[in-house]
Amino acid sequence: MKIFYAIQATGNGHISRAIQLYPYLQKFGEVDFFMSGNNASLDVNLPIKFKSEGCSLHYSKCGGLNYWDIAKNIKPKQIYKDANSLPLKSYDVVINDFDSITSLACKLQKVHSIQFGHQASFISPLTPRPEKKNLMGEMILKHYAPSPKNIGLHFDKYDDFIYPPIIKDEIANADPKNKGHITVYLPSFQQDCLERAFNRLPNLSFHWFLNGIQTKHTIKNITYYPVNQEYFNKSLINCEGIITGGGFETPAEALYLRKKILSIPIRKHYEQECNAAALKKMGVPIVYDVADDFDLIIENWLQSPTKYPIIQANNIPETLQFLFDTYYD
Repeated sequence: MKIFYAIQATGNGHISRAIQLYPYLQKFGEVDFFMSGNNASLDVNLPIKFKSEGCSLHYSKCGGLNYWDIAKNIKPKQIYKDANSLPLKSYDVVINDFDSITSLACKLQKVHSIQFGHQASFISPLTPRPEKKNLMGEMILKHYAPSPKNIGLHFDKYDDFIYPPIIKDEIANADPKNKGHITVYLPSFQQDCLERAFNRLPNLSFHWFLNGIQTKHTIKNITYYPVNQEYFNKSLINCEGIITGGGFETPAEALYLRKKILSIPIRKHYEQECNAAALKKMGVPIVYDVADDFDLIIENWLQSPTKYPIIQANNIPETLQFLFDTYYD
């Protein structure tokens, strides 16, 4: 069996999931990956056979999306050309993790596909949303990368086609400890947006994972790390808590490890607002705007009791078997 797997690289979570799934997918057949977008900063140890600039995210300085930069970097003619050039008819199965080019290619070439990933869960109206829905955000979630069939991943089984998150082996097999540091992963924030708040808490140690950092180094109470899977896994497994965005994979791993979480969803990012709504229902504190009192918010968060629901790791062989059975059903 030949398998085409499309990864949307607007963040590291899609790539991390694909890396974990790859050895399991190989048991079903030969796998070729297509990577679309250029926001990811992880090393991609996968057989990437096709690439496209696709649609990438651009951020404002301190925690928001820059829609103007996103729009001006989209190249419709190139996207259409890339979609036409993908040889999808030579594959037995097309798996799409929320990539619009693959979805367009399937439509143009009349090829069947299945959407598999977190965004697929939003096809269900039962998946948590913020109190105020965003019409454009809903349209993007449902129509950006449509497939005739969907298998979603989320924190809880909100609908019958939604399964638990894919947890990396390094996290699933870990023996978590509390070594007292706070792990920080907020790719939409630049360094000077948060540094002073962290420095105002000299009794706390922060492990801050930042794009642009080349080597691990410590200044005052902050250890700066490059975005590196091995470093990050170790930091998360041994942290007291994590400050992160409103993504899916990192909060899922933190919940699995029973770590304290402080979530700051990216402003104007509707999917992250939806994830924040789900996390809030689970008892995770959410910060929508970082202001001058952020150090006090961190202190209050660490001092507050934590009682999150236990989440399960995905049974990957079982879920993939269901995926392939569903594909041919």
